[in-house]
Amino acid sequence: MQKNDSVEKETSSIKEPATGMQTYFRLLTYVRPSWGYLLLSIIGYVIYAAMEPALAALLKHMVDVVSEGKITESRLVIPAAILGIFILRGIGTFLGSYFMAQVANNVVFDLRTNMFNKLVLLPSSYYHSTPTGRLLAKLTYNTEQVIGSITQAIRILLREGMTVVGLLGYMIYMNWRLTLLFLLVVPLIGLVVSYASKRFRRLSARIQNAMGGVTDVASEAIKGHEVVKIFGGSQYEIERFHKAAAENRRSQLKMEKTKALNVPIVQFILATAMAILIWFALSPSISSNMTSGDFIAFITAAGMLGKPIRQLTDVNSILQKGIAASYSIFEFLDMQEEVDKGGISIDRLKGDIEWQSMSFQYPGADKPALKNITLNLPAGKTLALVGRSGSGKSTMANLIPRFYDFGEGDIKIDGVSLADYKLTELRSNIALVNQQVVLFNGTIRDNIAYGGLNGVSDDDVVAAAQAANAWGFIQELDHGLDTMVGENGVLLSGGQRQRIAIARAILKNSPILILDEATSALDTESERAIQTALENLMVNRTTIAIAHRLSTIENADIIAVVDHGEIIEQGSHSELLAMNGAYAQLHNQQFSETSA
Repeated sequence: MQKNDSVEKETSSIKEPATGMQTYFRLLTYVRPSWGYLLLSIIGYVIYAAMEPALAALLKHMVDVVSEGKITESRLVIPAAILGIFILRGIGTFLGSYFMAQVANNVVFDLRTNMFNKLVLLPSSYYHSTPTGRLLAKLTYNTEQVIGSITQAIRILLREGMTVVGLLGYMIYMNWRLTLLFLLVVPLIGLVVSYASKRFRRLSARIQNAMGGVTDVASEAIKGHEVVKIFGGSQYEIERFHKAAAENRRSQLKMEKTKALNVPIVQFILATAMAILIWFALSPSISSNMTSGDFIAFITAAGMLGKPIRQLTDVNSILQKGIAASYSIFEFLDMQEEVDKGGISIDRLKGDIEWQSMSFQYPGADKPALKNITLNLPAGKTLALVGRSGSGKSTMANLIPRFYDFGEGDIKIDGVSLADYKLTELRSNIALVNQQVVLFNGTIRDNIAYGGLNGVSDDDVVAAAQAANAWGFIQELDHGLDTMVGENGVLLSGGQRQRIAIARAILKNSPILILDEATSALDTESERAIQTALENLMVNRTTIAIAHRLSTIENADIIAVVDHGEIIEQGSHSELLAMNGAYAQLHNQQFSETSA
């Protein structure tokens, strides 16, 4: 069996990307399925970029025409050329922007679906150690940052990058000496961008963590709004949210300050380069071979470089946000899924369960939750686990469907170790009713016939609801089985939610049944009816029932008293009462409370 340290590895990423660019290149692999859209976008940006030097060339032609006195000959050609350039520029802009948006949205769709696919396969330890708000931030905020790094960043890199290449090519064609002088400022711009890149990425990661904190606080306050109101926690939650939002604001402002400084510094460097360039261009030795049109066109092309270069440096902040978000996303996607090395296929288990000197400790816990558990539950029999809260009852039950892997000893079903069964097939033979009922935002029918049960007939759903004593209240609802239950069944009472969960377990008809305080939310009348239904359901099924009220498990074949992770007593109800030990004490205490 795997040790507890292997469980801890399940929530760790496989490896850390060596550089930000490696992370970004991995992100770009998600562009591959949309290569057709990307090609159309590139064509659009090429058209757009080609129009910039075309404008400079048209300006040269206009100056030369005026200086040579050939205005009449070009009176129609020049306006037509201007219209043509801007029409082509508009077409290029549309093609580039629209199809790049197609690419970006496809990438984000693939990332989100892959992340959710990974989410449902992660081990229980990840869910228990990661706040819900942080998970939602990864699925929403982080993937939104990726849109910017794909749409805006690539658009600017392609469109403005090709514009720079086109203008520089035209400038070299006009006067290569002056162009080389202009290019001397490029290393200086590179240093500024390099410094800004590191700061942008660091701040982006901080912003994402801060946003996770914001969603954590908001998610908890929304879910626990009743507790917040009753216990006067409104001000406390307001302060928590204010603190988380303030941290996010500080990080955002630092990002904006870096971005705001980055742009004017680059602009100043470009302005200096332009001033030096014009100074040299006015030298007779350099410009002697240039016409008036050549000179104006060259200076215009150099001036036109300012905007694309500035945007290329400004895109750095967007790119770094995307890299930081991608790092977080890929770290999540690289997490190890539930370990499933079992190779034994099963159709239907008999249900004979045996704990063999089994011990278990939660990842990160200081002491074991279960110690040296030895117990045999024959197929078709009922085991009731009783004891104080936190004694390890639910942990014993939750190890059966392998929500966690235990460290020492073994648990066998039908003589085969749990680890040797295929995980999905093992769980298909187990039905579970939690103490904290889980319902999904859908209809009552959807929640009873959930997952693998979807597609069963309405007659089967009704029969399960009747067996769980739920059909009576379902019939009274306006829409019957089509009634929406709301998020986590908020539109139903606690007892109604419990009965729907029991109906779901009845419909599954599994050989192994786990009932974790299955009747805890029911009134006395409903509890009696449900208890009768459960007793009928438990016939010829291996049942593990965790109960606080001992009156509900007196007929169990085996009752085990769990205390501090150990079984201190086991036997039938009458045998344990005769022992006059821990069970008898619990029974007498509850009997006294009931009588009072």
